[in-house]
Amino acid sequence: MKNLLNYQSSEYDCGPVTLTNALRYLFDREEIYPDIIKYIMLYCLDSYNEEGEPCKHGTSRTAMLFLANWLNHFGEIKNFPISCQFMSSKDVHIEKGNKIYTALEQGGVVVLRLFLDVAHYVLLTGVEGDNIYLFDPYYEEIDDPNLDDEYSEPGIAFITDQPKRANRLVSIEKLNRVTKGYYEMGPCDKREAMIVFNTLTQKTNE
Repeated sequence: MKNLLNYQSSEYDCGPVTLTNALRYLFDREEIYPDIIKYIMLYCLDSYNEEGEPCKHGTSRTAMLFLANWLNHFGEIKNFPISCQFMSSKDVHIEKGNKIYTALEQGGVVVLRLFLDVAHYVLLTGVEGDNIYLFDPYYEEIDDPNLDDEYSEPGIAFITDQPKRANRLVSIEKLNRVTKGYYEMGPCDKREAMIVFNTLTQKTNE
């Protein structure tokens, strides 16, 4: 059975929640090893804020790179069908035919760093023409009168009926922007992404 995708419990745990959501999306609950969940939580939330408080600057690029390598090694040792590829900087953009777009077409997911006021991780789960399906772990209610105006900008749509797949549909043009508006990846030197596959369900493009 596939689990519902999760929302974060604090202002800071978008990284581990999104990486766990990648597993929830790709694998049945019965297939997921508990030690994977343990080590995701152990290695994420590794950053300190300007006041020196632990965990309150979220999850670093270093931690995500380490976990991509750790998950690949885990897959080899345990014969668990997972494959991860970490990407950064100018390699992280979305266009038809490139790695991220193709990964989504092939049934993979992408843990993507973008902006939502601050740096934030979301899970890309699918592509439809010029738009990307994603799950944002920061819970918002579409009918909340205090909902930020930025959510109503062109290129952002709420999805309310796909809790195992997506809660937003965002245009590729908006995601690719080098500015720091909602759901924009921002400056190229700050970008990062992790492509994740279940190698048993990965499709090949003919």
